[in-house]
Amino acid sequence: MILLQISAGQGPMECCKAVGLAFNMINKQCLDKGIKLDVVETITAKERECYKSVLLQLDSTPEDGARQVAISWQGAMLWVCQSQYRPKHKRKNWFFSGQMYDIDDSQLDNSVTFQTCRASGAGGQHVNTTDSAVRATHTATGMSVRVESERSQHANKRLAKAILLQKLEATKLATMTQQEKKRWQQHWQVERGDPVKTFKGEKFILSHERSVSKGAMI
Repeated sequence: MILLQISAGQGPMECCKAVGLAFNMINKQCLDKGIKLDVVETITAKERECYKSVLLQLDSTPEDGARQVAISWQGAMLWVCQSQYRPKHKRKNWFFSGQMYDIDDSQLDNSVTFQTCRASGAGGQHVNTTDSAVRATHTATGMSVRVESERSQHANKRLAKAILLQKLEATKLATMTQQEKKRWQQHWQVERGDPVKTFKGEKFILSHERSVSKGAMI
C-alpha cells in the first residue's frame, strides 16, 4: 500500500494553500500516468481549497509507478509567492512537506480488527439505516479509527485500514529516542534549506526539482 501525506505542518494559511495546489498537481500527475488516486483523509483549513493535511493512496500496476510518484513528493518543499491573504506581508517563502508510507498491509491483516456500526447524521437527520460505518482497531496497541464518510461498508473499511496504518507508521517518530529525534530534526533543517521541489507564483509552476533516490522511503 502506497500512502502519501502532504502537510502544512504548523505553517500559516499560505502553507495550507500550497498543500491544496500540490494536491491538484498530484491528481493531474496521476491521471496522466494512469495511477489510481484515492483521497483517504483531509484536514481542511478555513480558506477554500486550503488543507492542513491530505492523505492519499496511490495504486498502479506495476506498483513501482505509484511508488515513484510518491517518492518524488517526499521531503520539504517550497512555494515562493506573494501572500494572497496578507498582500502587504513581506514573507514570500512558504514551506510544506511530503511523506511517503510504503506499507506491506498484508502483514497486518491479522492484527487489525473491524467493527461495523450505524453511521450518524447531523441533528439526527439523514441517518444511515445500515451499519456502514467502520471502526478499525490495531489489537497490539489499541489504536483505532472510525470512518463513515463513504456509503458502503466496504469503502469505509478500506479507508479505515489505510488511515490506521498511516497513523501506526507516524507514531514511530513519537517513540524515537532523544538522540534519534535530534538526528531527525537536523536532517529536517537541512531539507528545508534544500527543498526537493520549488514552486513559484500563483500558478504554482515547478521551477526546481532535486533528484530523489529511487529507494527512498520511511
